[in-house]
Amino acid sequence: MGLIILLIIVGIVLLLAELLLIPGVGIAGVLGLASLIGANFIAFFYYSQTVGVVVLVVTLIICIIVVWYALRAKTWKRLSLQHEIEAKAISSPKDLGIHIGMKGKTIGRLIPSGKARFDTTDVEVYALHGVIDPGTEVEVVQIEDMRIFVVSEKSI
Repeated sequence: MGLIILLIIVGIVLLLAELLLIPGVGIAGVLGLASLIGANFIAFFYYSQTVGVVVLVVTLIICIIVVWYALRAKTWKRLSLQHEIEAKAISSPKDLGIHIGMKGKTIGRLIPSGKARFDTTDVEVYALHGVIDPGTEVEVVQIEDMRIFVVSEKSI
């Protein structure tokens, strides 16, 4: 009887994993169903028909309760993201207030690309000539699509 209970528990856990963690008709779902069918087969084959019917009814009731609980709104509310995303996609550096002639300071080394800070905005920039060291004052000289090209203050 312990094997039957173990198979039912394993079957339900695998079905829940298929339902909540790895959706789709996969190995976990097939193994879960096979485990539940195996538990009922053992109950009917090795025990009496009465025991088999009781195990089948109990298995169905447990499966219905577990699936009902898993699909409730409160369960999904606990699993879902509750924060609103406030970030916006930008279509050009001008949306960030970056324009030609603007001055800033590199955060990291530009070889040829890296980060620079303009006012309070950190953006990826490209060195127009050579390598620019961190902490160097730079100026925006060209904006092409989403690329911002800069030169160091020393080379101007």
